[in-house]
Amino acid sequence: MQVKQRNEIDSKFKWHLEDIFESNDAWEEAFFATEELIPQIAKYNGQLTTNDNIFDCLILTTRIGHELSRLYQYARMRRDEDSRETVYQGMTDRAEMLLVKFSSLSSFISPELTALPIEKLEELRDSKKFSDYSVTFEELIRDRNITLSKKEEKLLSEMRLFSGNAQEVFTMFDNADVKFQPIENESGDKIEMSHGVYSMMMQNPNQEMRKKAFESMFNAYKDYINTLAVNYGGNVKKNWFYAKVRGFNTALDYSMYNENVPATCYKQLLAAVDKGTAPLHRYIALRKKLLGIDLNMYDLHVPIIKEQNLALPYGEAVETVKEALKVMGKEYSDILASAFNDGWVDVYENKGKRSGAYSWGCYGVHPFVLLNYHETTHDIFTIAHEMGHALHSYYSNANQCEEKAGYKIFVAEIASTVNEVLLLKHLLKTATGEFRKYLLSYYLDMFRTTLFRQTMFSEFEVAAHTMVENGVPVTADALSNAYYELNKKYYGDAVNHNDLIRYEWARIPHFYRSYYVYKYATGITTAVTIADNILTYGEEYFAKYRKFLSAGGSLAPLDIIRLADVDLETSAPYEKAMSEFDKTLKELESLV
Repeated sequence: MQVKQRNEIDSKFKWHLEDIFESNDAWEEAFFATEELIPQIAKYNGQLTTNDNIFDCLILTTRIGHELSRLYQYARMRRDEDSRETVYQGMTDRAEMLLVKFSSLSSFISPELTALPIEKLEELRDSKKFSDYSVTFEELIRDRNITLSKKEEKLLSEMRLFSGNAQEVFTMFDNADVKFQPIENESGDKIEMSHGVYSMMMQNPNQEMRKKAFESMFNAYKDYINTLAVNYGGNVKKNWFYAKVRGFNTALDYSMYNENVPATCYKQLLAAVDKGTAPLHRYIALRKKLLGIDLNMYDLHVPIIKEQNLALPYGEAVETVKEALKVMGKEYSDILASAFNDGWVDVYENKGKRSGAYSWGCYGVHPFVLLNYHETTHDIFTIAHEMGHALHSYYSNANQCEEKAGYKIFVAEIASTVNEVLLLKHLLKTATGEFRKYLLSYYLDMFRTTLFRQTMFSEFEVAAHTMVENGVPVTADALSNAYYELNKKYYGDAVNHNDLIRYEWARIPHFYRSYYVYKYATGITTAVTIADNILTYGEEYFAKYRKFLSAGGSLAPLDIIRLADVDLETSAPYEKAMSEFDKTLKELESLV
């Protein structure tokens, strides 16, 4: 099994980044034009006292920010096509440096505006002329107590030049430099290991093959665990530094402040998951019983109902996703069809391509979706998931001005998970016998990986940051031991906690976007209620959900979610999610 070079893949399976820039030459022209435009922002330094100056400064900021977004995202997505391409490494670095330059030169804006009397900020927030910037002024009012002096804000902005280095180091290591030992299949043929191949091998029915892939993957990280620990530790220390200088007690407090989400949600989640570990342990025990093996960590992804893997060619997988999402009506379905036909999606794995999947894009251009598609059930659900992100961005961009289109990370994983739940429920409608059992088990694994596992990841992040916040050395052993103990807490006694699993933290890219992962858990919590309402009330409820999709960042995250009749400050959605897991588990237990 060989991973192809990018030029060996048919162009119809590649995204059209030309929709951002026609060519690298066009990118270069835009780069130099933006580079010349950026210094103009400095003329407003010390001058933000009149409405006209404030307005003109904000308009220029939006214009420059738009161009920087296009420049960076084009270069970064080109780099993601093949991380070994030095030309795109260079373009990405240059775009990042331009971002830092603008951030530094414009760092006076927040301190100057924040220094205005609160009555003035409220006047500007409520002014028709400044309506596109109402959220900006609302945030300035909220940030009055954590904004530093102009000199200090400029210094913090300059630090962006290197503050993201830990993530960049990990990205290059994980996509370009890490080497996995090839493994032999049952016939003695060598299989070249990669992230995509590993995901596929974890669903191989042969336990020995799963073990070989697991050992190849995790030994690669174990070999570099000290380096990876220092790199990740640096990222944690950076987060603590930024929290401290803003006056927060913990990095988690600062993260939740930035999301404008009360700690109530985090506490509700942890309380619900803590109660739910007993059903999770019951599910792991059922998995062990049905597989009839001595259960190991590399056995948690293989289907427990044999020969039911929905291994579809990409075209059939797309049609399945489209059919499942028809319940949201013609408008949504038409946009989805356009996404698949008009160059939004980069489908297959190739050498050097970034692992995993994501949706991304810039205002004024349709979103883009990166996949590494293999013919597995998981990858079909990944299509639905990433298209949820893409259409969320599409609706937000289509219904909000650029200044309000971007939504907070807290709401980012909801639309994607709604699509997954709708796909699952669509398949369950007609499923009987072994296929129904399989889908029930898949749904349980969706909860396990999205609700329980992501909350476990979040607890690990808290543990790592607490080490720094308490002055405890962040070593490879400390991180690995913390992760190992959490693994035992969540998965219970029915599975062998293989020693190599302690190094799993070292291969999780999202840890470099700290306190991101728990939002997957609140995402599925919200999505369960939304999907149920869509299936119950159809297009009547979709009108409410459409408001959620279209809100962008125009409201606080919890208020945006409330547009879809879900309140995460109450226990109801968490209890519904846990009830859904328990109900699904009971049905599977009764069938087997």
